[in-house]
Amino acid sequence: MSASQDDDHSSAADARQRLAERVRTHMAADDAALALLGMQVVAVGPGSATVEMTVHPQMLNGHATCHGGLIATLADTAFAYACNSHNELTVASGFSIDLVAPARQGDQLRAACAERSKAGRTGLYDVAVTNQRGEAVAWFRGRSHTAKGRALVDADEAASARDGARR
Repeated sequence: MSASQDDDHSSAADARQRLAERVRTHMAADDAALALLGMQVVAVGPGSATVEMTVHPQMLNGHATCHGGLIATLADTAFAYACNSHNELTVASGFSIDLVAPARQGDQLRAACAERSKAGRTGLYDVAVTNQRGEAVAWFRGRSHTAKGRALVDADEAASARDGARR
C-alpha cells in the first residue's frame, strides 16, 4: 500500500470510529435500562462494544449470586451497541447464553462484544462476560437483523465513513 492509500485507509477507519461513537451517544441518551442497572458503555468501535456493570445487592437472587437474566441483559446491551455501531437500525433476532460461573455482589462485570459476521441484513456477534479478575462468567451469541435504510444519526458522517471504506 502506498502512503496515500494508508492515509485514506486511516481516515476512513477514523470516520467509522467517530460514527460508532456518535451512535453510542445517540443510543445512550434514551437507554433507560443502561441507567437503571448502572451500566456504562466504556468502549465502542465498528462492530464492537464493551459494557461494564457492578453487581449490587438488589441484583442478587436467592443464592446470593447475580441473577442470570441481569448478566444476559449486560451481554445483550454490549451486543446492541456493537451491532448498531454501523449506523443502521439493528435489532436482535435471537441470542443464546451460557452462564459458566456465578457473579457475586461487588463484582465488576465486563461484556466485550465482537462482530463475527455481517452479510446483507444479518449479523452474528459473540460476547464474553468476565469479572474483574478476567474470569469467564458467561458466553453469549447474538444474531441480528438490520432494518434497511434506517440510520440512527444524520447521514453526513455516515456517508463519509462509507465512502472511505470503499477506497
